[in-house]
Amino acid sequence: MSDITKVSGTARDRAGKGPARAARRAGLVPAVIYGAKKDPVMINLDPRPIMKQYASGHFGTVLWEIEIDGKKERTLPRDIQLHPVTDMVEHVDFLRVSAKTTVNVMIPVVFINEEECPGLKQGGVLNVVRHDIELTSRADSIPESIIVDMATVELGESVHISSVTLPDGAVPVINDRDFTIATIAVPSSVKSSQGDDEDGEEEVATEAAAPAAAEE
Repeated sequence: MSDITKVSGTARDRAGKGPARAARRAGLVPAVIYGAKKDPVMINLDPRPIMKQYASGHFGTVLWEIEIDGKKERTLPRDIQLHPVTDMVEHVDFLRVSAKTTVNVMIPVVFINEEECPGLKQGGVLNVVRHDIELTSRADSIPESIIVDMATVELGESVHISSVTLPDGAVPVINDRDFTIATIAVPSSVKSSQGDDEDGEEEVATEAAAPAAAEE
């Protein structure tokens, strides 16, 4: 779990497109904090920490502590809206969380020890089936990434979720099958050479059988 992002925001009196547009004109990002059986709170935030966290690729897995009028809210980003042309942040939804809150989050997969992977050394190609995996986790212990160690994966083998060590308290949302995360695919050049070898063996076998047929 990475450090909590701490920011200050200002409350908005009203919801709706008008106040949201006014916030954007002032260089702020309109946002809402909801959940925990409490009334939603409309706020405006500085866009800079939002864009920085969004660019890191961990925006949806890092807790945010937002202070409004001296009151702090522990939250998790659940949705971000970007302008279709400029990619500037237009709105963010934050979910109130506590140590007991359980959430579903998409966690990026990180591959390590690729230089030691025997399958890759033999000319195999890493075929990533899942770049992210959805986990159920406590909000205060969301992992930054899922580590897949490639040090012993052979040519033609697959890495399944059962072979990956997940952080304590985190489980895959898909729990009815041992799904594939990645494979070491056999390249076409290797397949071709294997096919040529097999054809050659058949030709030798045919030639060896020819004299025997002649004798008969």
